[in-house]
Amino acid sequence: MNWEQLLSTLRTGQEQQQEAKHDRTQFQRDYDRLIFSSPFRRLQDKTQVFPLPGSVFVHNRLTHSLEVASVGRSLGNNISAKLLKAGLGNPELVAEIGSVVAAACLAHDLGNPPFGHSGEAAIGHYFTNGEGQKFKNELSASQWTDITRFEGNANALRMLTHAFKGRRQGGFAMTYTTIASIIKYPYESGSMLKKFGYFQSEKATFEHLANTLGLQLMDAEKGIYARHPLVYLVEAADDICYQVMDIEDAHKLKILSYDETYDLLTGFFDKEKEADEFLKIEKVFNEVSDRNERMAFLRAKVIGKLVHLCTEIFWNNHDRFLNGQFNKGLIDHLEGTELEAMETCKTTAFSRIYKHPSVVEIEIAGYRILGTLLEEFIKAVTNPDDFYSRMLLPFIPEQFKSDKDTPLYEKIQSVLDFISGMTDVYALDLYKKISGTGLK
Repeated sequence: MNWEQLLSTLRTGQEQQQEAKHDRTQFQRDYDRLIFSSPFRRLQDKTQVFPLPGSVFVHNRLTHSLEVASVGRSLGNNISAKLLKAGLGNPELVAEIGSVVAAACLAHDLGNPPFGHSGEAAIGHYFTNGEGQKFKNELSASQWTDITRFEGNANALRMLTHAFKGRRQGGFAMTYTTIASIIKYPYESGSMLKKFGYFQSEKATFEHLANTLGLQLMDAEKGIYARHPLVYLVEAADDICYQVMDIEDAHKLKILSYDETYDLLTGFFDKEKEADEFLKIEKVFNEVSDRNERMAFLRAKVIGKLVHLCTEIFWNNHDRFLNGQFNKGLIDHLEGTELEAMETCKTTAFSRIYKHPSVVEIEIAGYRILGTLLEEFIKAVTNPDDFYSRMLLPFIPEQFKSDKDTPLYEKIQSVLDFISGMTDVYALDLYKKISGTGLK
């Protein structure tokens, strides 16, 4: 792979149009297009980890995505500077890598359904253990895998590129490079790897992107491609933010004590080799008495250090990225103190945060809510002449409606498009309406 081909301003659905002159660069336009979009705004009402806030404001999908974009831009700018110094790629496009990564970071969670990862699990459960089992023999093996192992990552690609009813070709009409930078799993569900990057409906779209950008085909039999190198920067920004910010949120919610949080965050610094950093921390703490503000300062220092380390890991392995030979993520290649600290944060998150009653309760509720919505609306689109179906179908927006003769796979996808795009509150409200629990 090479940077001349990997960086492209071609846009989905607009390949035949001549590139117009704009005050903003093409990749900056991608960022702005996402910021002003409805799906991005809806992230403000989608669960990140903790239930949506009451008196204490913690992260939702929108604030998380904005922070990931900030970290991603820093990583992208660092790599851009190194590539420019080395004389690699088209300088005009290389200079915009920070904008590419920032835009991809904004988009990385767009395909996630409401209620966090329990939403994905609820969709799969409906088809493997619920009423949806009856459709198995009517779909191809790959189509069945698409819906039983529903993937937010694959759904993001669909959302960005699919021409929904009444919408223009190419979906968001994003640049090829920005779209490729969110595809963490460049292979289909039929590969039977743990996760996948696109549904059967977007297979042709993905393969066109991959071939145009020169993504290396690593396994022709399974259709596995090498990741676009910038995916690693998007992934690292996401990993850094959710690991560190979840710890800070847990402190704000008093799930973790002040001392526990302090130890977790300062664990990223070697007390002997980086004694000067602890002197800086002590100096700030002598000035700042607010404990939340102290943790915010530590969080910023940790993120800054991890951005520097991930930049170095990427650059030191530059040729391996272009050859498709780099394994795992940038964070997984940390060493020593930083690796130990990251592993401690992960262990703490799984044992103390993700299993906290407030988190589990919202996952249970989401599981029930999405299961009910799926059952009712899939019945409606597959039996449109039924009396109850005719009452439900008007709830589905025009862009997600299907016709009587629409193939079954596409009818199911139309419901998944509708439900996965819901906010937590809207899903709950609609659940109450159709189940009768919202009646007074």
